[in-house]
Amino acid sequence: MPTVLRKYGIRFHFYGSDMREPPHIHAEGQGGKAKIWLEPVRFAEHQGFKASDLKRIIEVSNEHRDEFLEAWNEFFRDIFGE
Repeated sequence: MPTVLRKYGIRFHFYGSDMREPPHIHAEGQGGKAKIWLEPVRFAEHQGFKASDLKRIIEVSNEHRDEFLEAWNEFFRDIFGE
C-alpha cells in the first residue's frame, strides 16, 4: 500500500490490488475514507469526511494529480515488469 502523499492529516495512497481499475488514489484520515478517480479527478466514493475535508481532498488531488499518476504508473509497471 504505497503512500504517495500526506497532507492536512490525510494520507493519499493506493493498494497493489487496485491494478485492474482505472488510476485512482485513496484518501484516509480525519475519520473518513475516500476513493478518487484521477482521469478526470472526481470522487468514486467517500464516507466519514466533512464537506470541508472533501473539498480539500479534491483540491489536493487536482494539485498532485500528475504525481499520483506517475506513482501509479511506476508502481504497476514495476509489478508487471514492463
